[in-house]
Amino acid sequence: MKLALGTAQFGMRYGISNVNGKVSQEGGKAILKYAASAGVDTIDTAMAYGDSEQVLGNIGVEGFNLVTKLPEIPECITDIEGWVIKSVEDSVSRLGVESLYGLLLHRPSQLSESKGIKILSAIRLLKKFGIVKKLGVSVSTPNEFDALFDIYDFDVVQCPFNLVDRRLISSGWLRKLSTAGVEIHTRSSFLQGLLLMPRNAIPSKFKAWNILWDDWDTWLRNNKISPISACLSYVLSFSEIDKVVVGVDTQSQLLEIIGAASGTSINSFPDISSDVTDLINPANWNIS
Repeated sequence: MKLALGTAQFGMRYGISNVNGKVSQEGGKAILKYAASAGVDTIDTAMAYGDSEQVLGNIGVEGFNLVTKLPEIPECITDIEGWVIKSVEDSVSRLGVESLYGLLLHRPSQLSESKGIKILSAIRLLKKFGIVKKLGVSVSTPNEFDALFDIYDFDVVQCPFNLVDRRLISSGWLRKLSTAGVEIHTRSSFLQGLLLMPRNAIPSKFKAWNILWDDWDTWLRNNKISPISACLSYVLSFSEIDKVVVGVDTQSQLLEIIGAASGTSINSFPDISSDVTDLINPANWNIS
């Protein structure tokens, strides 16, 4: 199963199309139970996702591979190695596991700063002692890999990738990473839910791309394909990608996603790609 369960919604309200808010404890339990029964074996979380790690630990995550992310290290920290190691040990404790499958740096640009050597030293120790199996980075744009891979050979990476944001391909990094034997995880298959919204529900802040939304809506109607099926079929069609992280608010959403992922593959897709960061980077959406 290529799908991995993203759990930002377990700790906070997340996603432009989220109408259910933060997932409840009971809701989370139902989601994890169904995920396990469907063959999903990987959970993606982060120390910065509210209390998602604690929620997951309370529910129980036995049998899953856990990937979490180390947040940006505050400027006031003097004992960087100690801070990193304690942060990860606390994360492991909250999750109720003995070790992590993967640890990703949420702000990998810090590796290029003076503190980078100490960060690397700390995460290597965590791997050496078996607290973490694989080390890597989570980036917002593949261009970040240009500098990062001169510093360290990572085991696993996470990067956004969808029908609109195809930079992972156009940059050449999908091929480079795969050739180097790096495990590739992608996220934002639905552009945080924007690609799943009905045409008339797309917020006015995105009206500059009305032609793109019209083309997408027309293609879906002409081909009688659901947006969720098209989005998933696209990202899952790349053999180089090992895991596709999807976040859900409810068990029924996960059921729909897994059903769509298991459906008939699609051979051709609309050309709705864009390299405009105000559209493809959700971090820019509230900036006007």
